Amino acid sequence: MYGAFDPVVFVLCILTTLGLQVLSNFANDYGDFVNGADHATRKGPIRMVQSGSISAVAMKKAVYVSGLVALISGLTLLFTAFKVLNVNFMLFLLLGISSIGAAVKYTVGKTPYGYAGFGDVFVFIFFGLTGVLGTCFLQTGWFKWSLVYPAITMGLFSVGVLNINNIRDIESDVQAGKKSLPVRMGAAAAKVYHTLLIVGAFVCFLLFVYQEINYPPAYLFTASLPFFLYNIIQTWKREGSRLDSLLRQLALSVLLFVLLFAIGISLV
Repeated sequence: MYGAFDPVVFVLCILTTLGLQVLSNFANDYGDFVNGADHATRKGPIRMVQSGSISAVAMKKAVYVSGLVALISGLTLLFTAFKVLNVNFMLFLLLGISSIGAAVKYTVGKTPYGYAGFGDVFVFIFFGLTGVLGTCFLQTGWFKWSLVYPAITMGLFSVGVLNINNIRDIESDVQAGKKSLPVRMGAAAAKVYHTLLIVGAFVCFLLFVYQEINYPPAYLFTASLPFFLYNIIQTWKREGSRLDSLLRQLALSVLLFVLLFAIGISLV
């Protein structure tokens, strides 16, 4: 919509993001097992180390390998986008290294921030602000303040996924000493928080479209609203392992949201 698109940068952004997601999943699997969060009474899906499908040592190696893959993908992305070693390259390199560190330190180490209740903040920053604003800069070479709106939207949706996961795990996290926000505030307040996350995400994006485009086709993404309302309603109704399917449902709803917006602006 801003007249700038490099398909190679686009693909590398996706690959780097996937690499960071894989790294995060491996690190969480390893970290939660080592720190005792993946115990027998945990209500979520059985993890690989927890189930004995892979040893903790092997998973630790997988964390290192996936981290290296994410770094190589990120470096390739930066060389493709910037061509030379300039200030922007170095700033994005530091940001990339910070992203890798954040993916690992969520549950790994002596003081994992996920166990102190700061997971929501880091997810918002790296999956929202950094992901959207960083990708836009890599494509265009500039920054625009109005893009903070969609960045906030994606950040809030991402935190929503984490929040459902943490609501499900309240009981087991209490036993493991993991003080996520739902543990700190209680399930009822966490569900109010979840409602605010989803509603806030939608409102922010409506403001963005109204301010930047404001043509009827651009509002096509609102057709995904019933799926988000379903997620909110079901989050209030369900407890424990019954929340598992809502994680996938929310992620797919966000994907539909993005696809509908892409279709909409192509018609503007």
